[in-house]
Amino acid sequence: MNTQLHIMEEPKKTFTIHPKKFAMWLFITTVVMIFASLTSAYIVRQAEGNWLIFELPKILWVNSGIILFSSIFMHWAYVSAKNDNTKNVKIGIGAVAILGFTFLIGQVMAWGDLVNSNIFLVGNPSGSFVYVLTGLHSIHLVGGLIFLLIVLKSTIKLKVHSKNMAQIEMCTTFWHFLGGLWLYLFIFLLLYR
Repeated sequence: MNTQLHIMEEPKKTFTIHPKKFAMWLFITTVVMIFASLTSAYIVRQAEGNWLIFELPKILWVNSGIILFSSIFMHWAYVSAKNDNTKNVKIGIGAVAILGFTFLIGQVMAWGDLVNSNIFLVGNPSGSFVYVLTGLHSIHLVGGLIFLLIVLKSTIKLKVHSKNMAQIEMCTTFWHFLGGLWLYLFIFLLLYR
């Protein structure tokens, strides 16, 4: 009797990522590169001289608190989705949306404060950089708000729950990224006037 022993290797598991999550991470990487380039350009231009030093509008401190608070609500909504608590997901996302819109109103108020201080988009480069950095972040925040509203609609249709977390996971990641990006920008502007 001829018995042969065959050794079979178990196939190696490959790392996979949801295609939409991968696209979101590529987008986040692109945004990081844009803001890294802009803050680098800020430092280089500041070193050249002819740089106006001015106080940042006080509302930016309030906006920093708002964005932090909104991240807490976003995390709460995410955890609520994991626990199939649709009511809390709706409340959490609604609160994040309200705080996000409040943040944008605060940015408009900050730009008004800059104008009242004779700091304009066109003029001294220091003012121009503040408008560009805060404006570009605000545009991305509008995108985050649109994403939030899409997730809220999905939640209302009962499509967000513990067995279908991809959409809210992506939204949570992007919202936390926007909050972290704002804190980076705000601290950067405080340190490099």
